[in-house]
Amino acid sequence: MRPTKPGILVGLVVIVALLTWIVVKQFYSELPVLPWTAIPTVMLLAVGEFYSGWMTKARIARKPGTKPVEPLAVARLAALAKASAYVGAVFAGVFAGFAIFDVQLFTREVPRAEFFIAAGSFAAFVILICAALYLEHACKIPKSPEDLKARGND
Repeated sequence: MRPTKPGILVGLVVIVALLTWIVVKQFYSELPVLPWTAIPTVMLLAVGEFYSGWMTKARIARKPGTKPVEPLAVARLAALAKASAYVGAVFAGVFAGFAIFDVQLFTREVPRAEFFIAAGSFAAFVILICAALYLEHACKIPKSPEDLKARGND
């Protein structure tokens, strides 16, 4: 499995944001109000992925007090990280599209409240993407004993 390229994720965010802005522009009055619950939920996911990355990195480096990690578990975590990065990019784009539309109507009460929810959700998904990329990086297995020693010093 190849590492996720941040440029692809940024492109995905931009394309989805543009598409979302177009759709929201057409159907804004028919859409329900954005829920604020995405923000804490995604932040909890990001914390979980960051912690998993931190622990996995320590276990791969065989730091004292950690158990060796099973290769299948590392593969599963890497797959989770890759999926989280792409899904996070799509949803970051969706909320960015909403925020871009809502900022145009900032003088009205409902769009202003939705802007802050959309911007907060966008930020939460960007944090999730960063945590996913860290988890993916942490799942890299060193190729030589020298690499293992260098990883232990991070």
